[in-house]
Amino acid sequence: MENLNLYIAIGVGVLLLVACFVTVQQGTIAVVTMFGKYRRILNPGLNFRIPLLERINTRVSIQNRAIEMEFQAITQDQANVYFKAMLVYSVLDANEETIKNVAFKFVDQRSFIQALVRTIEGSVRGFVATKKQAEILLLRGEIVDDVKESLDHTLETWGFHLIDLQLNDITFDTEITTSMAKVVASNNLKAAAENEGQALLITKTKAAEAEGNAIKIAAQAEKEASQLKGQGIALFREEVAKGMTEAAEQMKAANLDTSLILFSMWTEAVKEFAEKGQGNVIFLDGSVEGMEKNVRQMMAANMTKK
Repeated sequence: MENLNLYIAIGVGVLLLVACFVTVQQGTIAVVTMFGKYRRILNPGLNFRIPLLERINTRVSIQNRAIEMEFQAITQDQANVYFKAMLVYSVLDANEETIKNVAFKFVDQRSFIQALVRTIEGSVRGFVATKKQAEILLLRGEIVDDVKESLDHTLETWGFHLIDLQLNDITFDTEITTSMAKVVASNNLKAAAENEGQALLITKTKAAEAEGNAIKIAAQAEKEASQLKGQGIALFREEVAKGMTEAAEQMKAANLDTSLILFSMWTEAVKEFAEKGQGNVIFLDGSVEGMEKNVRQMMAANMTKK
């Protein structure tokens, strides 16, 4: 009997010794109470406690946590907006006062989550109510900033910190979505028409400029050709005049009649008409009187020139 009592005492002692130590997981802080009253916190690792008197009331995770949310808001112009969001939050820090707030501000974790979600929904709805539905899609960042600004102080009193609010999806009623799509399509058609008109205007402008440049180039070329042609004719006439002058002077020196030059020009002209007439009919007075008349006219012209 005495041995049995000894074994029982040893067993109780071992159990009490084991109960003196408690393990707290990494990323978690244990809250210890004694007779229902807060006593202290236990950090991660192996900790000592008074058996039978101290008990772990709750374990507070200091890691980041995430919640998915779906809720509805109404814009200033009475359009329904549907949000799908993800909330990322965590305990503010590992200080004792912060852990006490986290452990005792709410009855349980479910009550805290409900209060957090409803507070965020209310903040988003209040912001959306001041905006029109056409503005909402462009204001994701502003919505998040407004929620953070309005909730930071409240969450700090609860011992938490809002890390991020991601608005993953923002949708509207089917009628509004259809009308928005039509507006976008009409704006795209308008922009396409304007771009097409500008492209056509540019094309026509460039074509007109090219045509104008071509006309200028052709006119300049024609002008230069006419100048060269005139200069050629003038040089030809000058050379003919020089040749006739030299021939007349030589004939005078030989005591010959200079009318032979005109007669030679007459016969050469008749020859040219015959060779290069290309089948055209040319009427010339080939009689002696006609030839004499033409020669006299040519001589008179030559005398007038002198």
